[in-house]
Amino acid sequence: MKKTKIDHYTDKEALDYHNSNKSGKIEINSSKPMTSKRDLALAYSPGVAAPVRAISKNPELAYDYTTKGNLVAVISNGSAILGMGNLGALASKPVMEGKAVLFKRFADIDSIDLEINSSNADEIINSIKNFAPSFGGINLEDIAAPDCFIIEEKLKKILDIPVFHDDQHGTAIITTAALINALDINNKSIKDIKVVVNGAGASAMACTNLFKKSGVSQKNITMVDRKGVIYKGREELNKWKAEHAIETKNRTLNDAIENADVFLGLSAKGTLSKNMVKKMAKDPIIFACANPDPEITPEEVMEVREDAIIATGRSDYPNQVNNLIGFPYIFRGALDVRAKTINEEMKVAAAHAIAALAREYVPDEVVAAMGGERPHYGKEYIIPSTFDPRLISVIPAAVAGAAMKSGVARKEIKDFELYKEQLKQRLDPSVTIMQGINNQIKKNPKKIVFADGEDENTLKAAIAFKNSGLGIPVLVAKKDTIKKKLKEIGYSENFDIEITNSTDKQKRENYVNFLFKKMQREQGLLERDCDRMVRNDRVIWASCMVSCGDADGAVTGNTRRYGASLEKISKVIEARPGEIMFGLNMIVNKGKTVFVGDTSVHEYPTSEQLAEIAISSARVVRLFGFDPKVAFVSHSTFGQPLTSRTKHIRRAVEILREKEVDFKFDGDMQPDVALNNEYKELYPFSEIVGNSNILIMPGQHSAAISYKMMRELGGAKVIGPLLVGLGQPIEIAPLRSSTSDILNLASIAAYSASVISYNKKN
Repeated sequence: MKKTKIDHYTDKEALDYHNSNKSGKIEINSSKPMTSKRDLALAYSPGVAAPVRAISKNPELAYDYTTKGNLVAVISNGSAILGMGNLGALASKPVMEGKAVLFKRFADIDSIDLEINSSNADEIINSIKNFAPSFGGINLEDIAAPDCFIIEEKLKKILDIPVFHDDQHGTAIITTAALINALDINNKSIKDIKVVVNGAGASAMACTNLFKKSGVSQKNITMVDRKGVIYKGREELNKWKAEHAIETKNRTLNDAIENADVFLGLSAKGTLSKNMVKKMAKDPIIFACANPDPEITPEEVMEVREDAIIATGRSDYPNQVNNLIGFPYIFRGALDVRAKTINEEMKVAAAHAIAALAREYVPDEVVAAMGGERPHYGKEYIIPSTFDPRLISVIPAAVAGAAMKSGVARKEIKDFELYKEQLKQRLDPSVTIMQGINNQIKKNPKKIVFADGEDENTLKAAIAFKNSGLGIPVLVAKKDTIKKKLKEIGYSENFDIEITNSTDKQKRENYVNFLFKKMQREQGLLERDCDRMVRNDRVIWASCMVSCGDADGAVTGNTRRYGASLEKISKVIEARPGEIMFGLNMIVNKGKTVFVGDTSVHEYPTSEQLAEIAISSARVVRLFGFDPKVAFVSHSTFGQPLTSRTKHIRRAVEILREKEVDFKFDGDMQPDVALNNEYKELYPFSEIVGNSNILIMPGQHSAAISYKMMRELGGAKVIGPLLVGLGQPIEIAPLRSSTSDILNLASIAAYSASVISYNKKN
């Protein structure tokens, strides 16, 4: 059974992450213009009076005129925080903020975390009841049993919006989906199986209830708590446990596991032994979901039962039971039909949708997002990947349909195919792209040099690169400086990371010889000049490492101007034969991904250079999984107004036509014409109008200004500039790049080293 590496972080890194830039993980932004006096008047007084009056007459209009329909309250009292226990309401806030950002990241749902400082169930219920009208749904989290049962039950009776305790129902839905598929693979009927549930907390009870709703017989489920089997006649059972009591002579887990088809563990490490697994029925199904350590490891199971299907709660094993597959999408579907509740029919529909998705053939675009490896339905793939981009369109549609069919929806979806397409547009494509790249490079780890190793953000990026299993980082730095900085960011000074510098005599001699052979004729340098460059410049050293085969790729920048780094790299490495070298930025804003070039190399590209930039951009964009559609942008559209610069751009378009390239292109056109669908009616002859994803700029100045303005004023996410066309996989981070920015560029360098054929000794 394949096992993957788990990321590790120091406490200081985690604390720094939560305190960088702005404190915490969430913020509120206006979805409407707020620049002019008129905007403010419409947003507040007097304009706000109109929707106030409308809602007072018809409360349902709150869904139209406020954020209610896309707003979920994430609520806890901190009585059961992530396995850490009762640490109080305020201590739960980082977790609840985390839940809020997951809602946004995976389902584009806005959330507000609310921590209620009370251990009184009635007081919590009353608090939620009073502020609930502001929200479209309530997500309860990390509330200890039995209060979690009491609070949810009463709120569902009081409120007319979905109330969902994810600790219970999220786990139940994913586990039921896994059970459906495991039974299908083993050719067993859900009506006949014998199930043992070890654990009697909120999750265990919710799973058991949903198993029963899905067809498992009450008499065939044995629940076990710390005192043993829950059987009829056992003393001191609360009403929730009593509902799961059965007639049985079994009193221990060891008794109950005899001939069991299914073991579901939501308890503690080590509670299921190998001897117990031996006693289970043929083709046993073992869901060991205790975190962070399962009731039994998959390796231990496989030592005694090769016929078992195994799932855990961990990401480093196949078949992870992860609530993230469920709750964002379940709420998405419920909110989109303005559901009054999340009922059993909706939960079952979600479970079946998840199960069905794992059985489907995985298309190429999903393979790319998952790292290039196509999973196949079977023992090690019974649950879809957390990062499967199809989840956003499949689960909400199933949940919304079930809500409509069961009569709890207040709004109908008339065209489900259109709805699914709209759901797909809610995802941030850059996240899927980088996830796919990272999954792929993990399978074939590359050695990447971090040239500015003593820079704190670069050091953190290198550590993250190593700890995330993305590859092997090498720092160009002084060892004493790195030891000091490691301690400052919370690591041991003896942290295992490779460090290199010019004190390595053998490498220095190799690199000096390499440079001297290359540069004595090209630039007339003497051997001592090359030696000085190698000894004194980290970018030169890193570039030589890659060119001489001592590393697969490199990332530099962040501590100097982009042009200064490029100048040093260019002394060592030339452009790839037949390619132009240029900068290409990936820009993501409002769910749309656009690539912009040239942002960093050519000040005023010629027509021929513009055409070559377009050809290379199309090649790179295909590597990221996009169908290239190139727009040559300008201050004019199709020659109006006609100037010397527009003639220059139009010639580039003609060159592409002459070359008969295999991608769509057009120009000249203004950026809004290239990106906005509304212009299609004005220019019906062009396939690129309103449809482009590559913008070729007329000059470096316009390209750099555009992407930086979009990033700073428009809030766009920017990856790059990617250095395209260089003879080796080296990326340059702009000044003051974040750890995340540098890490992304390191991953792209490793990805390039895997998918592009480079010649060493450039």
